[in-house]
Amino acid sequence: MPRSLQDILDHADELAKKLEDYEPTPDDEVEVAADLLRRAALGRARSERQVADAVVAARRAGVSWKRIGAELGVSAQGAQQRYGSVVEPA
Repeated sequence: MPRSLQDILDHADELAKKLEDYEPTPDDEVEVAADLLRRAALGRARSERQVADAVVAARRAGVSWKRIGAELGVSAQGAQQRYGSVVEPA
């Protein structure tokens, strides 16, 4: 199911808020593998936020979509499709 970058970033913010507000109870004990997966997902969400923020800053500084795509390892069109709605909201 395709999701927009904004959906992913919003979900990351929701997850971060839940983790910040979390107060554990004895019933909350989790397997190590599940905890590692949760941490990896949070790290990925934070990284995606960092990339999105960097793309916004680059576009504001006049960096072309071609250059942004090259830095991200995708085409200019791919970069614009993924991050364009964050940089230039409709």
